[in-house]
Amino acid sequence: MRLASACALAVSYALASSPPARAAISVVDDAGATVTLAAPATRVVSLAPHVTELVYAAGGGTRLVGAVSYSDYPSAAKSLPRVGSNTAIDLERIVALKPDLIVVWRHGNDSRAFERLKALGIPIFHSEPHRLEDVATNVERLGKLLDTSPTADAAARAYRADIAHLRARYAQRPSVTVFYQVWDRPLMTLNGTHIVSDVIALCGGRNVFGELAPLVPTVSTEAVLAANPEAIVTAKAGATKPDAPLPSLDAWRAWPTLTAVARGNLFAIDGDLINRPGPRLAQGAAQLCEDLELARSRQPQAASH
Repeated sequence: MRLASACALAVSYALASSPPARAAISVVDDAGATVTLAAPATRVVSLAPHVTELVYAAGGGTRLVGAVSYSDYPSAAKSLPRVGSNTAIDLERIVALKPDLIVVWRHGNDSRAFERLKALGIPIFHSEPHRLEDVATNVERLGKLLDTSPTADAAARAYRADIAHLRARYAQRPSVTVFYQVWDRPLMTLNGTHIVSDVIALCGGRNVFGELAPLVPTVSTEAVLAANPEAIVTAKAGATKPDAPLPSLDAWRAWPTLTAVARGNLFAIDGDLINRPGPRLAQGAAQLCEDLELARSRQPQAASH
């Protein structure tokens, strides 16, 4: 009896002192898929530079075990092991790193490599922010998967506050028509579902090719001349140096009657800030808003006052 009582007491103590079982963590990603982890992620691979920034913002920088090339912000990301690039993923390297979460860029990563990634059975979170608010929700959802929600939620609040400030200041200002040039040969732009188009709207602008169907449509010079935008905007090299020089807007000066050229509204914004849908997009948005406000001041009705 004494032995039985002692054993029962020992079992009761063990049950009382053992930590409760952790509930599974589930979030819905940008592809609409439910991502479920049995425990918070501790070994994360990032397959896009903006994803790397999102993970750091969510408080998971120390959990990153691999990232693609150009993952260079914050500075600590430069020392992460490389697992290829957006378009050429090193699957063997990824497997060797034993990740418990892979964060991918839906439209930026190679589709065949992605299918092979899915076959590995490692949980995958798709990040594809199309609206400014999506950046904040990406940070929050990654925070849940990492169990770093206090840090992630604070970063999301700060980002939302920056965007709200810009929206209050610029969104209702007189409209400025904008052509956003992604590349020049061929001439490429972005449609209205791209997050940069949402930035343009935030600043009181209108994307002249927002109604086109492809996310990154190819357009002709004649189409741009017909749209006659008041401002032409492109990305310039920031801290990240591209493999090839980014296209200049100087070629548009061959059409001096084009409104953007006639008014001097050819603008280049740090590509690290405007093209990466991470928290620093608020800084890129601020630069674009300032540029469009300058273009606004050059409108005839503004000049007459």
